[in-house]
Amino acid sequence: MMTVLLPISSALMLQKKGYNIVGKIYSGEEAVLKSPDLNPDLVIMDIRLSGHLDGITAARYIFQLFQFPIIFITGTDDEKFLEEARYSQPYGIIFKPFMDIELKSNVDLALYIHSIRKKSPENYPVGDPDKITGANEVMIIMDPKGRIIFFNPYTAWFIDLFESEILMHYWREVLMLINDQSGEELKDPIDEVVQQKTVVMYNANTSVVTKNGKRRKASVLVQPVKDDRGKLLALTMKIKEK
Repeated sequence: MMTVLLPISSALMLQKKGYNIVGKIYSGEEAVLKSPDLNPDLVIMDIRLSGHLDGITAARYIFQLFQFPIIFITGTDDEKFLEEARYSQPYGIIFKPFMDIELKSNVDLALYIHSIRKKSPENYPVGDPDKITGANEVMIIMDPKGRIIFFNPYTAWFIDLFESEILMHYWREVLMLINDQSGEELKDPIDEVVQQKTVVMYNANTSVVTKNGKRRKASVLVQPVKDDRGKLLALTMKIKEK
């Protein structure tokens, strides 16, 4: 059994019970980015995390985009936090302080329930996590403000930037789309996609220019991603080099 653990104390508890810990992650944005690569059976998420994304927001992306089950750990009984937490569809909420048996029983129950949950391609609005991480095309997922919350390994190679230079940056800070003939920068599609919930495609005469000046002809597709309530969750940008 595998889990992604954020609180170190919880990791030690589960290691003693024989669980395999595939990762200990300390910020919400890192949790979203690394989850598909770690491919956990279960994510144990502290509601309060450092970084740009809190635990609730990160968990919502992780579950809605990649369908990894979530258990929350929290020291708060604030109704506002708990109200927001339900949109991540957690398999449990454990309140601090807790005993080993509480953690283990919640983990075992969550793993069992998720194992019998009906799975279908419709569960993955951006595609199977394994195929995303292994794809030979740029795959960027942004929040509704256009900030990058996920990118696959090919993206980092394509734009030749480090993780810290990409993650949570506005997409235009890491690459530029231009008209290949005139050299003019193309209109930012974010507002149109967010407001009209429509797909924007740049195909003919389009090039991608990276921060280090590399220029590649490409087709670009930007589209909205909705959660299971039909609400706007994120945006994807797919880039295929020609």
